[in-house]
Amino acid sequence: MLKIYHFAKEEAALRQQINRTVSFDPETARTVDDILLRIRTEGDSAVLDFTERFQGVRLSDMKVSADEIAQAYREAETEFIGILEEAFRNITEFHRHEAERSFFYERQGGVILGQRVTPMERALLYVPGGKAAYPSSVLMNAAPARVAGVREIFMTTPCDASGKVSPHILAAAKVAGIESVYKLGGAQAIAAFAFGTESLPKVDIITGPGNKYVALAKKQVFGHVSIDSIAGPSEVVVIADGEADPEFIVMDMFAQAEHDPDASAVLITPSETLATAVQEIAGRLVGTMLRGEVIASALAANGAIVVVDSLSEACRVSDMIAPEHLELHVSNPWEILPDLHHAGAIFMGPWSCETVGDYFAGPNHTLPTNGTARFFSPLSVRDFVKHTSIISWSKDELRHSGAKIARFADQEGLQAHAEAVRARLRKL
Repeated sequence: MLKIYHFAKEEAALRQQINRTVSFDPETARTVDDILLRIRTEGDSAVLDFTERFQGVRLSDMKVSADEIAQAYREAETEFIGILEEAFRNITEFHRHEAERSFFYERQGGVILGQRVTPMERALLYVPGGKAAYPSSVLMNAAPARVAGVREIFMTTPCDASGKVSPHILAAAKVAGIESVYKLGGAQAIAAFAFGTESLPKVDIITGPGNKYVALAKKQVFGHVSIDSIAGPSEVVVIADGEADPEFIVMDMFAQAEHDPDASAVLITPSETLATAVQEIAGRLVGTMLRGEVIASALAANGAIVVVDSLSEACRVSDMIAPEHLELHVSNPWEILPDLHHAGAIFMGPWSCETVGDYFAGPNHTLPTNGTARFFSPLSVRDFVKHTSIISWSKDELRHSGAKIARFADQEGLQAHAEAVRARLRKL
């Protein structure tokens, strides 16, 4: 199930095993293109048609009523509501530290320059549904949007064949203060809010993970709206030294692998003894897991144990992967942190398991996947704001610098640009 690779001898084979790219098969692309085109041209009727086709229900109302949300909250276990509320406080507190401020500064000659930070007006939070419900995704998407000051926050999640949405998701929406919740999922939901329909608003940004149809739809509508990133299957890399607990490592690898047969879990260690122990324990325990078949499939297809010469080399291999989640099961994780450059989130030490970050710690669990941690960042307040440059040029400063500016425009062959400045200089 989990194969051991020796990096110095088997680098090429390892790269092939753990290769992660953002790509979509032609059939998926054709389906998504058809959905986008029909919804853009037909609006609500197409949304309802695709919802019936893919979710198995002809909706009479696409929106979840306020009574349904209130009922879900009222009927949820008190303990669970308390956990949701505490988690949302933690997540909100973290994101408040990300908030940016506008700035202005004055230069000589009466020039004032600056940047104004303003929230987007409308956001759609996509929350996966179907086989599993993820109330944690509600909290993780809602907190940065609310901290940013987004005026209208909409949420959508797939309903079941009876037209019902998971009560746990609705309870989380109530905790997060989200009132506008829709029963739509898949590429049709992304298209509807990207383009707008007769009854669904066009938004400014769409965030949240989903299946391959959702991911490709987000990619295709980028430009009509902003998006957070293109999410792929979940992944974890664990860097561990010889003192690490192999059972902790196995369970953390299982925690990622149980998401999806396409999920990835990789251990990197300089300890041959640890590598063998993890391999043995994983083989022994996988059959005890409720989602054991999914875990075994994911680890066989995308899992690996990598034996390296040193922790320094382990860091280089991890950077090569650029994982969504990176756990450091080493005696001094802060010591190797400067050597790690590419990861969505880093979990320091054996007690900081990835599950803590998924639900409770505060940093966002919507993270870059498929190696995109090289250039993408976790979902944050910054995704929900935009920056506007402010330029206040004075008469005196244009008198001083206008000729240089016009000459610059001349160099680019843009006569009207240059003359726009010279017209003002003539007035001076």
